[in-house]
Amino acid sequence: MQPLTKRQREILNYLADFIQQQGYAPSLEEIGQRFGLSSLATVHKHLTNLEEKGFIRRSWNKSRSIEIVPTDKHGAQSRELDLMGYVAAGQPIEAIVTNESIAVPEMLIGKNRAYVLRVKGDSMIDEQIRDGDFVIVEDRKTAENGEMVIA
Repeated sequence: MQPLTKRQREILNYLADFIQQQGYAPSLEEIGQRFGLSSLATVHKHLTNLEEKGFIRRSWNKSRSIEIVPTDKHGAQSRELDLMGYVAAGQPIEAIVTNESIAVPEMLIGKNRAYVLRVKGDSMIDEQIRDGDFVIVEDRKTAENGEMVIA
């Protein structure tokens, strides 16, 4: 199985979240709008790559037909990551450390050390991160322009 690019991983995560929340897949236009892609051909190419890599399925000539392929069907491995507690998205909260772990598909984990935090608050709602969501955090010293950070 070929690894996903950063953009492919972002699109796959968006598709999974959208389908879970809405009960149907986003349109090509909605995907393009979410990622600032003005060309539907670019959106189509990203989806074709995800389909060729075995992460999604689409029905021919049918709108909103994107399905996420269950992880175990394409042999993806998961890894246990520590649930390190909560991250405030809004009002500051006291750090709470837990002794739990969560199985996470390896395709969502970068090369650096990673852990999971649970979101408390709604200040990240515009980024589709809601109260109670789990976020995977990559532990590193620097961030690129446009990346989200936890400080």
